[in-house]
Amino acid sequence: MRTDWDDAYANMAHVSGSENLPELWTERAAQYRLNLDSRLIETDVSYGTAPREAMDFVLPEKSPLGLAVFVHGGYWMRLDKSYWTDLAQGARACGWAVCIPSYTLTPEVSIPKITAQIAKAINTAAKRIDGPIRLAGHSAGGHLVSRMVCVDSKLDESVRARIEHTLSISGLHDLRPLMKTKMNEVLQLDEAQAIAESPALLRPAGNPALTAWVGGGERPEFIRQAKLITNIWTGLGANTHCVVDGEHNHFTVIEDLKNSDSRLTKAFIGNNQV
Repeated sequence: MRTDWDDAYANMAHVSGSENLPELWTERAAQYRLNLDSRLIETDVSYGTAPREAMDFVLPEKSPLGLAVFVHGGYWMRLDKSYWTDLAQGARACGWAVCIPSYTLTPEVSIPKITAQIAKAINTAAKRIDGPIRLAGHSAGGHLVSRMVCVDSKLDESVRARIEHTLSISGLHDLRPLMKTKMNEVLQLDEAQAIAESPALLRPAGNPALTAWVGGGERPEFIRQAKLITNIWTGLGANTHCVVDGEHNHFTVIEDLKNSDSRLTKAFIGNNQV
């Protein structure tokens, strides 16, 4: 029986040197933006009136094959789009336009509000980029992209119809355990909200394709969360897959998004049968 829920979700505490990662992410993303032709990147595109309701677009050399959206993590209370620009490399090299949105963080707004913001961002991005849509998100971002393909999604129906695949990387699909952590002082989840915001407790919209991807070296809770939504949504008619990727930890598991030939990138914008 698990008793220490803080430890169960403490990723940085179990990865050596993780205290240096935010600085590394910032430097790598900034360098990637600097090296890109200015015609191929557009930053701080507004999708709403709040300061963090903004997104960046990284464009391929030719007309995009479609729209690939990456939603960052940080437990809904940290980070922003500027840390992750280099993760667009793989999808961009394959000919996709990549959108990376920021969102307002807790406790300034609730998690349901963040979910609504991401829907608004995708609706706005879809008006700018034609073609099919692929969604990916990491950690809390995995939760947010999974919410986009639930029956109560705030996506425009025409936009949801364009989504070919959703990739939840180390995603959080049942939020109820987080109520037992100290993080909840910031998240401010109650039972009703946790249930309403848990993709694993909701019905998928139609028959979406969803892959839950998780590193084999992650905290056991993240592996359980990946298997949970795969198990439940398969029983509800969704086309689901679960991939436990080697010995990757919570942070190295997203690195392969920079490689156009990786299994992870192919799950994002290529063949989702992984």
